[in-house]
Amino acid sequence: MPQPGSRQAEIPYSFPGTIGAGSVARGYDDLPAGEGTGVTVRVAGRVMRNRPNGKVAFSELRDWSGAIQLFATEQVTERFSEFVRLNLGDWIGVEGEIVRTRRGELSVQVGSWSLLAEARRSFGDKWRGVNDVEVRHRQREVDLWANDGVRATFLFRSAVIRSIRRQLDEKGFVEVETPVLQPLAGGANARPFVTHYQSMHADYYLRIATELYLKRLVVGGFERVYEIGKNFRNEGLSPKHNPEFTLLEAYQAYADYAELAGLVENLVASTAAELLGSTVVTTEFGEIDLAPPWRRATMEELIEEVTGAHCTIEMDRDELAAIASTLGVESEPTWGAGRVLAEIYEAKVEHMLVGPVHVMDYPAEVSPLSRKHRTRDGLVERLTPVIAGQEIGEVYSELVDPDDQRERFVTQALQKVAGDQEAMSLDEDFLRALEHGMPPTGGIGVGIDRLVMLLAGESNIREVILFPALRTDRSIADLSEDDPDAAGDSVGE
Repeated sequence: MPQPGSRQAEIPYSFPGTIGAGSVARGYDDLPAGEGTGVTVRVAGRVMRNRPNGKVAFSELRDWSGAIQLFATEQVTERFSEFVRLNLGDWIGVEGEIVRTRRGELSVQVGSWSLLAEARRSFGDKWRGVNDVEVRHRQREVDLWANDGVRATFLFRSAVIRSIRRQLDEKGFVEVETPVLQPLAGGANARPFVTHYQSMHADYYLRIATELYLKRLVVGGFERVYEIGKNFRNEGLSPKHNPEFTLLEAYQAYADYAELAGLVENLVASTAAELLGSTVVTTEFGEIDLAPPWRRATMEELIEEVTGAHCTIEMDRDELAAIASTLGVESEPTWGAGRVLAEIYEAKVEHMLVGPVHVMDYPAEVSPLSRKHRTRDGLVERLTPVIAGQEIGEVYSELVDPDDQRERFVTQALQKVAGDQEAMSLDEDFLRALEHGMPPTGGIGVGIDRLVMLLAGESNIREVILFPALRTDRSIADLSEDDPDAAGDSVGE
């Protein structure tokens, strides 16, 4: 039931025939001040400003396409006295003529209007916005209206995904969907979220990657296949990490990591050119040109360039551990040379790389799903594209040998038993699929959230995820408590 004093009873069930507020002005550049067009339109949106002035009032109506001024008069506007008492945030529908006011502002002169939803809580205004970061991220619906540019960021995110889909479709890739709930968490080294499947009497996991299912589809004859979807990793929060994130994974038969590196370059550069009009992006490192080809350098080369330390996979493990210690990187006694090498890179090098650069040839010890390097023992054909100090993806020559894969799964399973909660499990379904035969294949994974951060010039992942994961240990005050004077008031300029 409507609350006492509520205006719910006035609200219609629909308001058809509207056009976008941002499109009203098109075609009327030559309309003189003080003149009408004779064209009547219907617009709907939120009241973001309401400035009464005697027998007239000027308001701003905003929808997702833009904004238009509303011009209301006591003589023309129905229920004028109610109109001037509208609150900031009220949704209304308006029908009226397109006119240009005497001061030259193109407007819709309000004839009839309907209240479509009342705003019982305030959310800042056009000038002050909402500055509390916790409020912005917890109440994104408020952030989208109160702060300029936020909606544009998320419309941009959608455009990025559309562009990537279109490019992959044009290259003959087929988009598929694989299970989100999985009996085993595989495809990456990460701690999963676990739930209990009651009817199965078994624990299931939110997927940490789509990799193993997509590879099974390659075995099944999908020679170019991709998925853009949510993955979940039970990890901490940071400006670059959210436990629920969006990942593109794509696999191409008869290709290797060198060829798929080119696919990543072209996807990123083409998306930037399409949406930004240039392949140059501005970052904390300055301007970076994303145009291919990108530099390719081995992990060992980059460690030496950045730290001055000469490190190779062929070196004795203890010698590498000693070098790591001098660089301030501590290692565990159970780690092999490959893990130590990777830790040095991650701790001291990656965040220093401007790029774009493909960091080539990872240690096999930290890459259980990649094919052995064709010329060097202890390495695999895996690379990571890094831009502005941040890894945006992974590229592999995929491991297709079922015997080699079984050995690596067994090693991972032993590590899990020893306490490594991020190690993989032995996946017999995937091994059985490989035994049917998988052709040489290259694969990519691209973090959509991080790519949007790069292209949109954002430094915090929460700014490109509509509803990011947030800690619950802080009590968030209502906005009306933040600004008690604003709640329920009519807003003047």
